[in-house]
Amino acid sequence: MPEPGVGALSHIRVLDLSRVLAGPWASQLLADLGADVIKVERPGTGDDTRHWGPPTLRDRAGRDTGEAAYFLATNRGKQSITINYAAPEGQAIIRRLVAQSDVLIENHKVGDLARYGLDYESLRREHPRLVYCSITGFGQTGPEAERAGYDFVIQALGGLMSVTGEPDGPPEKVGVAVADIMAGLYAGIAILAALAHRERSGNGQHIDLALLDVQVATLANVALNYLVSGAVPQRWGNAHPNIVPYQVFGTADRAIVLAIGNDVQFARFCEVAGAPELAGDPRFATSPSRVEHRAVLVPIVAKLLAGRPAATWVAELEQRGVPCAPINDVAQVFSEPQVRHRGMRVELPHPVAGTVPLVGSPIRLSETPVNYRRAPPLLGEHTDMILRERLGMSAGEITRLRSAGVI
Repeated sequence: MPEPGVGALSHIRVLDLSRVLAGPWASQLLADLGADVIKVERPGTGDDTRHWGPPTLRDRAGRDTGEAAYFLATNRGKQSITINYAAPEGQAIIRRLVAQSDVLIENHKVGDLARYGLDYESLRREHPRLVYCSITGFGQTGPEAERAGYDFVIQALGGLMSVTGEPDGPPEKVGVAVADIMAGLYAGIAILAALAHRERSGNGQHIDLALLDVQVATLANVALNYLVSGAVPQRWGNAHPNIVPYQVFGTADRAIVLAIGNDVQFARFCEVAGAPELAGDPRFATSPSRVEHRAVLVPIVAKLLAGRPAATWVAELEQRGVPCAPINDVAQVFSEPQVRHRGMRVELPHPVAGTVPLVGSPIRLSETPVNYRRAPPLLGEHTDMILRERLGMSAGEITRLRSAGVI
């Protein structure tokens, strides 16, 4: 049996040269699973997201620490070291850390790290077992590979905004940077696959992961609707192109989501709503017929739902197995009994704030559970320790490097 608290990836060392969201999301995922992650940051400024506030974390006395909530969301479980790798000595430190690492994650522009000899081709010659993950906006190849990648731009270019928003309104972005988040998740999966391959072959490899590719891939059924039919998907607002009724409806007091996915669920809804005859109507009896007669059915359902308060509908429909939910704001999310039971809010000790609230991992492993070991690090918090313990540097050498602006 595994030791308590030992993560599934406790044998893996990750060197994280990424910043902002997609790369840090991937490395935080690996840290949650037990990997030893060193986050490399610029001296003085660090990861851009440290300054993307307000809101920012408060210290024990209630003073502003300047540490943005955005940074805290993506960097738990890591150690921070500040290295100026534009300096030759900084590059040398990175290479020494690479020699001790299994994985390197970076999201610099294509070719940027080659200037410092820190690109995959330069490192693989000495470290053939290294798994090197490059996350960019447009990939390592192609006519637009040089372009910088931003989630908002990718949501627009990759088609997501064209299908998000009300039919008669403008295109809308999703409220969370989903292209970045999904890229981070895909990167984590790719890294785990590369590590599994290395176990059999002994060889590392380069992972070329592009936000645009991820956005196109995650169009999912919307993309296939187009590829199969040739019809360009449109915005449906809160409705669904292939399922009816599947949208937001008003009730006597507040809106709810009704998400009926099959004929049995529709029949149950009709019974709860006191209109069982609707389920037998040929226009509404099957999913395709409900989609065909959407314009007739939706006003009928809306009128039925308007007659009772949301809590009544949710209780009765849930009891009958009909998918539905109130529309929570974020405060209500963290008050949900199920969210509380699942421990999706966690608190970790923090050297300045005392404790810091974080969102927990959704991963539940029976043998190697997620272990929240470290709060998001202060800028350069572990620089001296890493140089001393990992690389065997003396106090005098560390002082000299700091005076020279290398760390």
